[in-house]
Amino acid sequence: MAPIPGSGLAKGLAVTLRTMTKKSVTAQYPDAQPDLPPRTRGVIGLFEENCTVCMLCARECPDWCIYIDSHKETVPAATPGGRERSRNVLDRFAIDFALCMYCGICIEVCPFDALFWSPEFEYAETDIRDLTHERDKLREWMWTVPAPPALDPGAEEPKELAAARKTADKLAAQQTPPATEPHADEQARASEEPTRPQGDSKQQTDQPEPGQEGRG
Repeated sequence: MAPIPGSGLAKGLAVTLRTMTKKSVTAQYPDAQPDLPPRTRGVIGLFEENCTVCMLCARECPDWCIYIDSHKETVPAATPGGRERSRNVLDRFAIDFALCMYCGICIEVCPFDALFWSPEFEYAETDIRDLTHERDKLREWMWTVPAPPALDPGAEEPKELAAARKTADKLAAQQTPPATEPHADEQARASEEPTRPQGDSKQQTDQPEPGQEGRG
């Protein structure tokens, strides 16, 4: 059956009329800020106190957009006769967001929780060279990182908390004095009293009872 001429145009106009009568849901940004989910991949924040300059994030980045500079410092021995140690000190930590593809590999491979996702996204620049942000700016974004979501009430307790609670209970049990058994003091006094010789008891049994003296 051949379609009726103009039926497609009529259907299109019907969709247009239905849309025109509905209320608009467009959010007028920037007057109305979007309600973003907490796990939005907006920008990467740096908690530099946790960074040990292990370079894992820079090595695993597929775009090579992370730049890290550091130097070594000698830490004196903590105890007399101890050995001096060396540690890495972070000098520069920068991310070029013009190259970043927001894959999150750097955050996943960081073993010391120094990198986090922040939902902030308003960092556009007129010059592409200004999209390379240093550690000071990355640290400011760290304070916009939302708190982690709560665990499922039916989920198992994390192994770290279970191990810590078990250790605390063990230490508390060691510090608590053992409970004394009932009548322990009486048993101790009884053990200290001198035992009566067996001859005394036999001599007592051989003595005549009162009133039986002079009989026989």
